[in-house]
Amino acid sequence: MEMSMSATSQSMRPAGVRWVMLVLGIICMSMIANLQYGWTLFVGPMDTKYHWGRAAIQVAFSVFVLTETWLVPIEGWFVDHFGPKIVVLIGGALCAIGWVINSVSDSLTLLYVGAAVGGIGAGAVYGTCVGNALKWFSDRRGLAAGLTAAGFGAGSMLTIIPIQGMISASGYEKAFLYFGIGQGIIVCITSLFLRAPRAGEAPLAKTGAVKQTARQYTPIEMVQSPIFWVMYAMFVLVGAGGLMITANLAPIANDFKIAAIPVSLVGITLPALTFALSIDRLLNGVTRPFFGWVSDNIGRENTMFIAFGFEAVGIWVLSIFGQDPLSFVILSGLVFFAWGEIYSLFPSTCTDTYGTKYATTNAGLLYTAKGTASLLVPLGNVLASYTGNWHAVFIVAAIMNLVASLAAILVLKPMRAAHNASIPATGAMRAAE
Repeated sequence: MEMSMSATSQSMRPAGVRWVMLVLGIICMSMIANLQYGWTLFVGPMDTKYHWGRAAIQVAFSVFVLTETWLVPIEGWFVDHFGPKIVVLIGGALCAIGWVINSVSDSLTLLYVGAAVGGIGAGAVYGTCVGNALKWFSDRRGLAAGLTAAGFGAGSMLTIIPIQGMISASGYEKAFLYFGIGQGIIVCITSLFLRAPRAGEAPLAKTGAVKQTARQYTPIEMVQSPIFWVMYAMFVLVGAGGLMITANLAPIANDFKIAAIPVSLVGITLPALTFALSIDRLLNGVTRPFFGWVSDNIGRENTMFIAFGFEAVGIWVLSIFGQDPLSFVILSGLVFFAWGEIYSLFPSTCTDTYGTKYATTNAGLLYTAKGTASLLVPLGNVLASYTGNWHAVFIVAAIMNLVASLAAILVLKPMRAAHNASIPATGAMRAAE
């Protein structure tokens, strides 16, 4: 009887441990969210003080995203070989240092340096936490990746108003300094408890709408696969539109002359921009586990088709009705709800296709598509300046999402079906083996 209870206790332990690891990853992701999603609040004040121009300032955003994404495969290699703890610890320290540099930047060069340091740190945290979730949850991969990515999508929601308040009361420099140090400390402390699953701890993969490979593809093998490049192109198309709006939401609201107009919704009254930023962060977080869960049940490509198509429609409608304060708040929220799921769908699809052994590195390679997409963010400002409004930017973003939506069904789905037919499913094999 005692032996039976002991065996039961040991069999339950991995299930509890993996949920603790998931929560720790979400906390880390929440602490680095402001590096991307809080950025838009700093653009105006910096331009007012130094008159560098929005396009020049937004180059820093592109530098941040490039370093956040393009170095993730290298950071993923360290995670796959040395574990998540040390990588997240260093990443948290770099995130803090990046914002401290931003707080004292009196030149574009120094601002770009701060963006690069913060990007390297954010990428180390992001790639590690998502990769760890993919390894622990082979049976609920879409949901786990979505919940982890939700921390990054919604993590800045609770701090939007405090950051705005500090910028108004004490200047954007102090907001960079204090929030940067605080967020970095929390990540460093949390990192000390992270670990990857040991042999036999990860549960069996489920069979159903999502087929998972039993073969473990190395990063080199993956980049030689046409499926990887189709997913990469789709990621760039969808990511670019969302990043343009993320980086420019405050400038767009100011150009629409609605940023400070009070909006009342669900019993809450806030300035339109503040309301939009808060709702956007919430929905951008909710969408990741939601669509991840949906994809676990109806398939990755079917979910992509629905979500990317909805995003195309949402951006187009925002371009038409966005100059009304209430419509701006609601429609921008819908746009972010249909955009954030790329950060759960693509890592899950990548690991389904190429295995779990090199999941952090492989998902990191695909994640570099976000960096490629960020190169288009300053071009959005140039296009807006050239045309005199944001309408053309919205239309281009909508078209890119529509193309990705159709590609999911017409290109990616048949390619993956043919790939899966030639590779055995996981069956009784453990994903961690």
